[in-house]
Amino acid sequence: MKYNHIGIPTRSRFDNEIDLPHLKMTVSDHQDNAFGIQWQRYWDDAPYPELVKQVPHVAFEVDDLEQALAGHKILISPNRPSPGLTVAFIEVNGAPVELMQYDKNN
Repeated sequence: MKYNHIGIPTRSRFDNEIDLPHLKMTVSDHQDNAFGIQWQRYWDDAPYPELVKQVPHVAFEVDDLEQALAGHKILISPNRPSPGLTVAFIEVNGAPVELMQYDKNN
């Protein structure tokens, strides 16, 4: 696994917001800082578990998402939020963790 970012939910607006209507959330660019911090504001009708919408998560890139999910409680099933990327959320010791798999040809 390789660290990608930490996602911090907030209800407040933040600089350089990026609206993602297809995901019903607004984010900051985690690549605009050396630590991979991404602010996230979930829209009122965002269809995600409360744990994901309220508790910060850490995200890791994995080579084999299916293998990385094995044996874990899945909060959000694998999905493709953008071309070339598949993500899923699991729960680890009461905290959400995002697992990300980039297509091999990207």
